[in-house]
Formats: sequence, C-alpha cells, structure tokens
Amino acid sequence: MLETPWVPVLTIVFLLTGLVCVGDLVIRRRGVSRDQAFSDAELIDINHCVMSAAMILMAWLMVDGVVAWAQVAIFGILVLALLPGYGRARGRSERVDVLGHVTQNLAMIWMLAAMPTLMSEMGIGGGSGHVHGVAAAGATPTPTPAWADLTNVVFVVLSAAGALWWLYRAATTSNHRLHLLSYGVMSAGMATMLLLMNV
Repeated sequence: MLETPWVPVLTIVFLLTGLVCVGDLVIRRRGVSRDQAFSDAELIDINHCVMSAAMILMAWLMVDGVVAWAQVAIFGILVLALLPGYGRARGRSERVDVLGHVTQNLAMIWMLAAMPTLMSEMGIGGGSGHVHGVAAAGATPTPTPAWADLTNVVFVVLSAAGALWWLYRAATTSNHRLHLLSYGVMSAGMATMLLLMNV
C-alpha cells in the first residue's frame, strides 16, 4: 500500500524525471525536420516521458482492467522499439544502458500486470480506479502467492541495480549527466514502488 507520505514524494520524483526527458526531446527535435524518424536517444526520451506519466498515475490510483492492459501493450511496443538500439550502441556502457531501459519497461509491465495480485493482501486488488490505501468494497485480504513475491523481488533487485548503474555512470562521465541521473532516479523510484506495493 502506498501510504500518504509516499504519494506526493513519488509524484515529484517521476514528474522531475519526465520533465528532464521532455526538455531534451524538445531540444533534439528543434534541429530536425518533422518527418524525420526518431533517433534512439529520442525514443528513450519518449519512453521515459510515458513511463513517468504511468508511474504518477499508479502512485495515485489502482490501475487494472483495460487501462492497465493498454499500458502493458504500450510498454511492450516500446520494448520492441528500443531493442534495435542495442545493435547500434557504441561500446559496452551504451549497450548496458539499452538493456537497462528495456529492463525498466519489463518492470513496468510486471507492475501493471501484477498490481492486483501484489496488493491482494491489502484487500484492494479487486477493482479499477481505487486510490491506493482504500480497500475495495467487500474485498477480502488474501496472501500474495509465493511466485508473485519472488518475481517482484527479482524486479526490485534489477531496478536497484539499474539505479546504481546509472548513478555510477553519472558520476564517472562528463556527458549527459542529468539524463543519467534521471534514469537512476527513475529506477530507484520503480524499486520503491514495487516494494511498497508488496508490503
């Protein structure tokens, strides 16, 4: 359950990560024609803008049903769009970056698909549109299946590893530090959300 103090904190965190990528995307697109395809860097910006918005939504509302599965489809498409960037990446660090972005999307897909299951112990896994912390009417808390707990731990660890990776990159490079920092903050926020949904 997301307790009240966490909701505004995570909202601010994801708003800032989204604004960093919106700003970069606007700057990048100023210098190209409107019909030019998005570059790998621009796709990553778009990916993080969508991800930030989705995370803010999940911080406030219980997302399931059609809304959740529509987002699952969007992040699945974004995974497929990002994967070719792995082959175009220059050097090991950039390839790890691409894998990190793909992993973030997979964590998003897991979070969206598993939210009702992860939050079933709180009695709020049974309906769409419920604010976190408010039990669905008549819902009965049920234990989270062991497989869901284990899968969630895997994504928490991967998200935490991504956060550490991008924080390390931001500290050891002179290029795109703000971007790398925002990716690290996004991953840390995702790990926090996954933990809070499963406590």
